[in-house]
Amino acid sequence: MSALEAVLLTIITASTPLLLAAVGELVVERSGVLNLGVEGMMIMGAVTGFAAAYTTGSAAIGVAAAVGTGVAMALLFAFLTQTLAANQMATGLALTLFGTGLSGLIGQTFTGLPGVKLGALHIPGLSNLPLIGPVLFAQDVLVYASVAITAGVAWTFTRTRAGLVIRAVGSNHHSAHALGYDVAAVRYRCIAFGGVCAGLAGGYLSLVYTPQWIENMTAGRGWIALALVVFATWTPIRVAVGAYLFGTVWIMGLYVQGIGVAIPSQFLSSLPYLVTIAALLAISGNRILTRVNTPACIGQTFVPDR
Repeated sequence: MSALEAVLLTIITASTPLLLAAVGELVVERSGVLNLGVEGMMIMGAVTGFAAAYTTGSAAIGVAAAVGTGVAMALLFAFLTQTLAANQMATGLALTLFGTGLSGLIGQTFTGLPGVKLGALHIPGLSNLPLIGPVLFAQDVLVYASVAITAGVAWTFTRTRAGLVIRAVGSNHHSAHALGYDVAAVRYRCIAFGGVCAGLAGGYLSLVYTPQWIENMTAGRGWIALALVVFATWTPIRVAVGAYLFGTVWIMGLYVQGIGVAIPSQFLSSLPYLVTIAALLAISGNRILTRVNTPACIGQTFVPDR
């Protein structure tokens, strides 16, 4: 049972940053915007979160710094794509390159230093239960936040007027504009929300998953989060399932290697990315499922008529 508990706990920690980044990008894409800068926002959230926590000795301040950095990066992207009408794909790629380079520069002085870990919550009576106690009731606050955010996004899209407006803007921004909705304002808010989630995901990596700063520590998780949104056909609950599926694949590869199974380490390291490609191929083959939820205006620049 202790081995099972350890595996489950590790799967949760591996899946949480994927879930946070993916659910934020889902909201962005449902508004009709494609932000390929998730990786850049995550890595910047990771380095600033670690730097703030190390400097102040407070993991909470580190989380706040990671969120603030994610929002700042997201608003830069929003200004370029929504106000200046720049190409979304090119801007997103530039944001990732910018974040990767800047994070390496900022993190030079923090490499190898011991980090400040965000502690787990303890619920009296529940955290001490066998197996389910540590797995369900002794996690850090960001794990619970990821679940709450996913549930909140699902509820917003299905039960609220705000969710309907976001979906309308993503489906046909010209019609939404004609009905009186401020397309740019809606997309600004959604992009900022995506920045919050990406910053949290990056902060989770440097404050919980591996409480230290390592250059390029996101290791492509931002790109996997982008693929997860497509894998989930733009639905929050499927994003959660996909994030934990990919997290399980990631950890089981390491577990198999740890128990001495003779599988090349290079193959195990590439396994999450191979699963990503396989999942995308499987989804692309189901044209009906993809067409139902795909935002029709995704990636398209909107300039309102004067």
